[in-house]
Amino acid sequence: MSEIIIYQSPDNKTEIEVKLENDTVWLTQAQMVQLFDSSKSNVSEHLKSIFHSGELDYSSTVRKFRTVRKEGSRTVSRNLEYYNLDVIISLGYRINTRKGIQFRQWATERLKEYLIKGYTINLRRIEENKKQFLQTLEDLKLLTQKNKHIEAKEILSLIQSFSSTFFALNKYDKNEFPKHGTLQEVKASAKELYKDIQKLKSELMQKGEATALFAQEKKKGALESIFGNVFQTVFGQDAYPAVEEKAAHLLYFIVKNHPFTDGNKRCGAFSFIWLLQKAGYPFREKISPQTLTTLTLLIAESDPKDKEKMIGIVKLLFN
Repeated sequence: MSEIIIYQSPDNKTEIEVKLENDTVWLTQAQMVQLFDSSKSNVSEHLKSIFHSGELDYSSTVRKFRTVRKEGSRTVSRNLEYYNLDVIISLGYRINTRKGIQFRQWATERLKEYLIKGYTINLRRIEENKKQFLQTLEDLKLLTQKNKHIEAKEILSLIQSFSSTFFALNKYDKNEFPKHGTLQEVKASAKELYKDIQKLKSELMQKGEATALFAQEKKKGALESIFGNVFQTVFGQDAYPAVEEKAAHLLYFIVKNHPFTDGNKRCGAFSFIWLLQKAGYPFREKISPQTLTTLTLLIAESDPKDKEKMIGIVKLLFN
């Protein structure tokens, strides 16, 4: 996933949108002309020399990204060639060492932030979205104010998951949650899930982390009833057609309906991951163990009237 960050020269005369992806930064040829205050022909000549001499490998340092931009009154989408930091630095030494060094220092610092934090925050855009961001934090505090088990670091984990894009925060504020998701058949049954939960129970009991009451149904068929609700059909169509919706509702119903004497939160979180794995859904990059823990606790302590908001939060994290 790529991000856009802003580079501004020390003299404040140059401002460039820089693409950040795959642990490096990327600029187009036109942006490098602007960065080094050079000409297109001069930059082209140096680029040709860099690759012809074998100093850098073209295939590993140049990529095409689809870019949308204004051309007159039209909005045009084009595939443009972008050059990574290795090319930018090499070009900088040929054209203007001082400017090349300034940009290299800036880019290195941004990459360090990206690698450590997992994301880079554009200060200008934060200022533009400050009210929405702060309001969202207040909303999250309200959702957790009664929960004594959720620590600040766990809330931070959830916020960081949202902060990869401020659009998610904006949608949260407006209660505009995703209406579509991954449509595919999920081959799973309540019996399979119950069997695997019992395996989890056995492992936890061996570790001394559960008792015989863990995952013991309060009423026979309680889990099957929840599973049936998640996979129910209306007029021949799935009530929750997307994989993300099914998983979110399975987590919610198990945590809130308390089908088991003990271990509902752990069973709910386990079932959530279990269903995603059954569907072959790539969830690990989007939902960390810390985020899942926080989501589960949020759901457990939430007001039933906030059900759609809880489901919406889970669905937003998949986007």
